[in-house]
Amino acid sequence: MAEKVKLSKDGNTIDFVQTDQIPATLKKFRQSTEIEGFYRFIFENDLQKESFEILSQIIAERKAAKKAIKTEEQQIKKDAAKEQKEIAKAAAKEVAQKEAQAAKKTIEVKAAPKAAPKVIVKTKEVAKPAVKAKPAAKPAAKAKAAAPAKKKKK
Repeated sequence: MAEKVKLSKDGNTIDFVQTDQIPATLKKFRQSTEIEGFYRFIFENDLQKESFEILSQIIAERKAAKKAIKTEEQQIKKDAAKEQKEIAKAAAKEVAQKEAQAAKKTIEVKAAPKAAPKVIVKTKEVAKPAVKAKPAAKPAAKAKAAAPAKKKKK
């Protein structure tokens, strides 16, 4: 059936048959001679629980490392966003200061020249045509429209 795992002469290590090619897929990796020998060693020596615990610890460490890397990347992104906001605020302040300075200069320029003497030009008056007066409306109709109807209180 299957051959036993080859141990080294001193019995401390496993002798694996090594191949030069790395398997491309997970299925081929599991079926490779080195991994197959490792699985056989674990099964023959009743080390399933121990190997499961060791692999669980390794997986947990790798997940923690990935999570730490993600949080670092997120922190870096947040810091970069804060810096961008601070730079934008500083630029906005500079622009506002420059605009204020430019406004002061224009006010100073407008106030600087003295008022020119007024020149009075006489023109001929042109006669305006007379406006026709409108006939007056009935005063009683206006009074009724202006005064609202009063309600009787009980």
